[in-house]
Amino acid sequence: MALTLEQFLSRFMLQPPVGVTTRVMSGRRAAVLVPVIDSAQPGLLLTRRSAQLRKHAGQVAFPGGMQDATDTSLIHTALREAHEEVGIDPQQVQVIGVLPPVTSSTGFAVTPVVGIIPRDLALHLNPDEVESAFTMPLDEALRLSRYSGLTLRRGHRQHQVWLSWYEDYFIWGMTAGIIRALGQQIALP
Repeated sequence: MALTLEQFLSRFMLQPPVGVTTRVMSGRRAAVLVPVIDSAQPGLLLTRRSAQLRKHAGQVAFPGGMQDATDTSLIHTALREAHEEVGIDPQQVQVIGVLPPVTSSTGFAVTPVVGIIPRDLALHLNPDEVESAFTMPLDEALRLSRYSGLTLRRGHRQHQVWLSWYEDYFIWGMTAGIIRALGQQIALP
């Protein structure tokens, strides 16, 4: 039986996020929108970053980026970036909460903002930032067994990186970690 949006919302609201320990290396902050598509079989909207970008080129990601001085909150940052990258009007996003911040490989404290978007939303991809967008069924994305862990060593520190494939998309790093953390919070069998 597929996960419904109502089941997802009740589990998200009733269960607090699983505690995540993060070490913020600087005061730099960013946010990503974790867009859940409202449909009979809810989906998770993901993007593949442009191959022309200096950092994280071609990687699967959520829409998002660095907090601007004019942003009133990290939620505002996530909504602004989603609008700039894929054309999602902030008025069309029902923000339901945030997950604990995670530290990116570049030292940003990144706050995932979870929001519900309409099913037939027309996207307008910014080709300078986004190569493509795709939908992954939510119950498939949140299935914890689909993620494999890899321990990396950087200097004298070790950290866990999560990896997963969906169709032709390799989902790894911070994006896979955020999806997996959401899956832990929702606790699907």
